[in-house]
Amino acid sequence: MKLSCSTARTYASLLIFSRMARPVKTAPSAALPYFRPEGLTFLRNLARHNDREWFQPRKAQFEAELKEPMLAVVRKITDAMVDFAPAFIRPAEKSVFRIYRDTRFSSDKRPYKTHVAAWWLHTGLEKTSGAGYYFSVSPKEVVIAAGSYMPDKDQLSQIRHWLLDHHEEFRKLLKSPKVKKTFNEFEGNALTRPPKGFPCEHAGMDLIRCRQWGLAATLPSETALKTDLAAIIVRHFKIAAPVVDALNTPIAAAQAPKKKVLFGLG
Repeated sequence: MKLSCSTARTYASLLIFSRMARPVKTAPSAALPYFRPEGLTFLRNLARHNDREWFQPRKAQFEAELKEPMLAVVRKITDAMVDFAPAFIRPAEKSVFRIYRDTRFSSDKRPYKTHVAAWWLHTGLEKTSGAGYYFSVSPKEVVIAAGSYMPDKDQLSQIRHWLLDHHEEFRKLLKSPKVKKTFNEFEGNALTRPPKGFPCEHAGMDLIRCRQWGLAATLPSETALKTDLAAIIVRHFKIAAPVVDALNTPIAAAQAPKKKVLFGLG
């Protein structure tokens, strides 16, 4: 087929134009260490459509608006923790919780969480977790917390026995002006009666009866949109650090390898 001169010129012009108009692929920009309103909107919508059919086509949006910003926030916080919690330094990917719920033993079969969260645990206590640092972002609130949550039976006993002799110094940490001003909740989940084997009239019984020891601050969800989000969380963690260190003292001592006895001498 032979093209006329005018048709050939038109075809050539269209070809050049189409190449010029073709979008140029650029490298994805690094996520910023805070969230956009679109991230909170995604979580609101996820709460209404908590199923795979809704989530899977929008997984790329989840990663862009929530997963990547969350990793950026965690990296910035972790960098700052070198100064006051060096034993908690770990890759961001290991601190951030997955969005998928474990539904194996739950009657609630919704597959996804409706918040994003991270947890820093002490190096060497990976199997038992110990006391650590936590924050979460949801459409309702930003929660910043620190302490020992849901300790196993051994940890519970270790902390309680430590409090028999150290309740006064631990209480002093909880009552420090900075802690009281920064954290609006002490999460103890206390027993109604003294735990078995502990003296009923002990001066530290209010602390010994606890089943967990945690400090928590609940902030408006808009906090997640602030450019200084990581700095806000770091300030909270830094104030809570002495409490976390105190709670890990008996746990770490129990985890430490026992000294070998040489030649029958103790």
